Amino acid sequence: MKILFSPSETKSDISPFENDIRDELFFKELFSKREIFIKKYDEILKSGDEDKIKKLFGLKNIANFDTASLFEKLTQKAILRYSGVAYKHLNYKTLNSNEQNFIDENVIIFSNLFGPILAKNKIPNYKLQQGETIDNLKPEITYQNVFKSRLDEFVKDEFIIDLRAEFYEKFYQVDSLYTSLKFLKNGKIVSHFAKVYRGLVLRELAKFQPKNEREFGEIRLENLNLIEIKQFKNKKEYLFEITKL
Repeated sequence: MKILFSPSETKSDISPFENDIRDELFFKELFSKREIFIKKYDEILKSGDEDKIKKLFGLKNIANFDTASLFEKLTQKAILRYSGVAYKHLNYKTLNSNEQNFIDENVIIFSNLFGPILAKNKIPNYKLQQGETIDNLKPEITYQNVFKSRLDEFVKDEFIIDLRAEFYEKFYQVDSLYTSLKFLKNGKIVSHFAKVYRGLVLRELAKFQPKNEREFGEIRLENLNLIEIKQFKNKKEYLFEITKL
């Protein structure tokens, strides 16, 4: 099983590891493609141009953010680096070792800066606003082109669940059969609570580790009512009504 997941804007500043990201990231033989963005990102920080840095970060105040080179920073596992709503509800640290290992090896997170990485990959703390260009280059377009064939091979013959927010589909479009989930309240997507339930569903997937759609369908997801299953070519979309906010 493979699970596609979004990053979060919010990140933990806890960085217990000293490692070289050149050797750490998923598909490390393609690091040179990531390095283009990392170096341009570093150049913007080194420039000291506050307007450019604020735009890059999506922040009004950058006074307390470490602008050291990403090659020099300490790191943290991606699944613990990201600390937004979905990650809080996943609550990775409270999973047992088998469940954590499942997450580490099978969850692909689509970072705005680093592209597709595994949950276990160690990354430095960084800020990059969703959809922001880096020196007028769009990471999602480059990473879609660079990693497409490698990701296709990695997920081949696997049961795939896509828990990403819609924007991150731009980083990788799945060609094989896969399952996606949408979370609705009164027929509408509610952004915050969709994040909540992405995290909660990922937690349940780590516990039950379904190998196929039948086993996935046997999982009882608390406070979610399955209202419809739609088929779109290679995608099967499960629509859930949130019964408790």
